[in-house]
Amino acid sequence: MSVTVIGLGAMGARMAEVFLEKGHDVTVWNRTAGKAENLVAKGATLAPTAADALAANELVVLSQTHYQAMYDSLEGAEHALDGRVLVNLSSGSPDELREAAKWAGAHGARLLPGGIMTPVPGIGTPAAETYIAGPEDVLERHRATLGAITDTSYVGADPGLAMLYYNAGFYLFAATMAAFMQATALVASAGVSPREYGAVAAPLVRSLGEDGPMGFVKICAEHMATGTYPGAADTVLMEAISVGHVVEAARAAGIDASGPAALKALFDRAVDAGYRDEGLGAIYEVIRKPSA
Repeated sequence: MSVTVIGLGAMGARMAEVFLEKGHDVTVWNRTAGKAENLVAKGATLAPTAADALAANELVVLSQTHYQAMYDSLEGAEHALDGRVLVNLSSGSPDELREAAKWAGAHGARLLPGGIMTPVPGIGTPAAETYIAGPEDVLERHRATLGAITDTSYVGADPGLAMLYYNAGFYLFAATMAAFMQATALVASAGVSPREYGAVAAPLVRSLGEDGPMGFVKICAEHMATGTYPGAADTVLMEAISVGHVVEAARAAGIDASGPAALKALFDRAVDAGYRDEGLGAIYEVIRKPSA
C-alpha cells in the first residue's frame, strides 16, 4: 500500500493524487520541487532527493515526457535502484524500452514499462487501461497497487511490446478521430452541424468493434490471422472506388482532401498488387509488406 511517484507533470501528479485518495502512502519527487506542494498538503511525503525517493518504496511509478527524463532524473542515484520495481509510463520507442530494461537490470532493478491509454481525467476510473510488459510475476505482485490508478493488461515479456501496443492504440485513436473530423467537415459543407453528425457517427464507430455485419474489426482480424480474404460481398476494388468518391466529394466541398487521397493511394496499391477481387482485409498485406 505504499508507492513512490517520480515526475509530477499533469499525469504524474494526478496518479499521486489518486494513490492518496485510495489510501496509499505516497512518496513523491520531481526535479522542480514546487510541483509537489499540493500533493504534500494532501498527505504525500516529498523526498529530498531522487535517491531518497527510490529508497522509500519498492514500487516506483515514473510518469515523464520520455525515457531520457528517467536517466536524467536518476543520474547519481543509481545505487538506490537495487531491489526496486520501476513502472515507467513515459513515452518512447520499443527499442528504448528494451534498453531501459537492460539498464534497470544492471542496477538491480526490474522494469515494468507501460503504455497508458487514458488522458489525465481518466486516471483512477474504470476507463483507464495500461499495457504492461516485462516480468509477469513482478506485475502480479504489484497489480493490486497499480489498480488504484489503472487496469493493467499484460502483453508479454518483451519490454518493447508495451510501447508497440501503445503506439498501435494511439494510432487507432488518432486515425479514427481524424477520420471523424474529415467526415464532419464533409457534411458540414452542406450545413450539417458537428453535433448533428456526431450523433450519427458514434453508433457507426461503435458498431465496427461489435458483432454483426458491421463488426469489421473482428471480421478482418479473423481474415488477417488466416491470410484468407473472401471478397464475395465486398472487394478491395469496390472499396477503392468508394474512397475515390470521398476524395472527389472533399475537393468539391473545398475541404482538405489529403487524408482521403492517401487512403485512396493505399487501396490503389492493393488493387495493383493483385488484391482487387479479395476482401477488405487484404489491405493488411500491402501495409505489412510495403515493397511487395
